[in-house]
Amino acid sequence: MDNEKKKFMKKSEIFTFGIGLFGVALLTGWMPDYTQTFFADFAFKGKGFDSSVISSNISTVFLVAGIIGAVMELITGYLIDNTRTRLGKVKPWIGFGAIPLAIIAMLVFVAPNTNNQTFAIIWMYIVYSLYTTVGCAVERPAECFGALCSPEPSERSSAISIASFMKSVGQSGGMVVVMVVGILMKAFMGQQQFKNAEAQGLDLIISTAICALGFIIFVMIFFINNKERVPFTREKVSLKDAVKVVFTNKNLLMVSLTKLTGFGRGVYGTVSLYIAIYLLGSKDLKLALLLPMGIGTAVGTLLVNFVLKKFSTKQTFIIFCVYGASTLAILYFVATGIGFRSALIVPFLILNFFCGIQHGNTNVTPNIMIADCVDEIEWKTGKRQEGTAYAGYGLFAKVASACTKALGPWLLYTWSGYLVSTDANVAYAPQSDPTLNKFLMIYTIIPAVFVILQGAPILFYDMVGEKKDRIVKELMERRAQAADSESTEEPETAEKNN
Repeated sequence: MDNEKKKFMKKSEIFTFGIGLFGVALLTGWMPDYTQTFFADFAFKGKGFDSSVISSNISTVFLVAGIIGAVMELITGYLIDNTRTRLGKVKPWIGFGAIPLAIIAMLVFVAPNTNNQTFAIIWMYIVYSLYTTVGCAVERPAECFGALCSPEPSERSSAISIASFMKSVGQSGGMVVVMVVGILMKAFMGQQQFKNAEAQGLDLIISTAICALGFIIFVMIFFINNKERVPFTREKVSLKDAVKVVFTNKNLLMVSLTKLTGFGRGVYGTVSLYIAIYLLGSKDLKLALLLPMGIGTAVGTLLVNFVLKKFSTKQTFIIFCVYGASTLAILYFVATGIGFRSALIVPFLILNFFCGIQHGNTNVTPNIMIADCVDEIEWKTGKRQEGTAYAGYGLFAKVASACTKALGPWLLYTWSGYLVSTDANVAYAPQSDPTLNKFLMIYTIIPAVFVILQGAPILFYDMVGEKKDRIVKELMERRAQAADSESTEEPETAEKNN
């Protein structure tokens, strides 16, 4: 059996790699959107604060936290590439960072009891920036593990695809928890008491605690069972080298730029809760809204793996971009044609499934591309820099997320004309039809434009075909020679010591 076909991973490791990413997504996948609505609608309700000032600051909170996160991505990647332990390069970060991240996630939903508006705003900046900072030290190593699980590209790609599928399921898991918590609270407290508790965001606090506990358990399962199987190079990586790799390796830069050029595709998440409330009739129906999209995403991750058997990563990425923009445009025109009434619900949810398929591409293909870029970097420099490569992608992702979280709230709270409830016992105020139409545009047309834009940098990506096969083959030969040299040196060293 040749090296290209050799299996390195145990079957259980592929599953527990996925379990680990499921756990991370269970906590982090829902945090940004629900943090936004917690800050805007619940954290300081009844305090007499100026809602327009709070709303405008929410955009800046996410922008500042995103910039801080981008810097921390690069620092985290540099530290990962200089980590040398018997557990490996990334596992210590994931295992030992889980509990701190869970605690800080809980603190996000525990607002201070204050009547000082300035203090409340400062708290929002500090707590979410802290969450973003610690999140970098866990999320990025978890993604980075895909490049270390196996030196064989096809096995590595399959493991990343399966783990990405489980991650996409985890991203919907938080919404399931919110729904179940709401049902149980309503059953135990009664309708009116539940409405009062919901108006204060108590269901979000309880749901976060459950997701935080699940996150710790699932990450520990991964931590115990999985091993890093690609040997790290002995050379230390300087911060200068790390920055140079991020911005000068063409293929890595092109993959990273997809996050920046496509940053607006994520604004749909900003408005999804409000579409559930105003178009579907209940906050609990956000799950009914996004579950079809989540299922579509999960199906998309499996479909991507199939498409990759027929096409290169470059071709696959572009195909899904064109498909994604088309389905979003179709959803908009169907929704406006039917109008905002009960007849819209079923076709909206069905089309949501098809819109979700495109997310399988962005969950899987870039991670495979980055793993290939790590091979190219090692081939060129002799240094294995998984941390730097994934951190570079993460840096652009954080900047893009900051732009998304700045643009999304502005579109929602300013451009759309959204009205915030001023009644302490009423969670959400009624909205006008023009506002609802703008909600729909934020969910469909605006993301569709950015889905097309995100595909542009990949036109210049070339780590495919013969070039990729040649680099992988040469790396296998180099590692085999290095292993032979080390085994030869050991007896000689022992002889000298004797």
